[in-house]
Amino acid sequence: YRNPGPLYLPKGKGFGHPVDSPIVLPPWLSEEECNYYASKFDKTGFTGALNYYRNIDLNWELNAPWTGAKVKVPVKFIVGDLDLTYNAPGAKDYIHKGGLKSDVPLLEDVVVIEGAGHFVHQERADEINKHIYDFFKKF
Repeated sequence: YRNPGPLYLPKGKGFGHPVDSPIVLPPWLSEEECNYYASKFDKTGFTGALNYYRNIDLNWELNAPWTGAKVKVPVKFIVGDLDLTYNAPGAKDYIHKGGLKSDVPLLEDVVVIEGAGHFVHQERADEINKHIYDFFKKF
């Protein structure tokens, strides 16, 4: 989830690493944390996460009543500039050219964190915590 280019997977390739290459943890994820998460997934597998995708049609059906609903609370939107979803076609225009503001009328701020990916809250925890704290202080 960390690439400013378009998402495509050429034949025989994955998300940037060959299957047999060693995995280097990012600086924001310790070996201890990684082992903790691995132990949890070892017990339960990825069932919870996979069930969302297994039920994708039902999810759409259940969420249908909220199609077009506006978010009616104050919002500060924070995203990493290397997040795949931020770099998906049309996402930046939607976020910065009025689409997001149309769906979230009380949008107060959009913050793009340079050099951060999809897990911006882990990659830049202190910076994100300050943004959240400053936002909440207003209330």
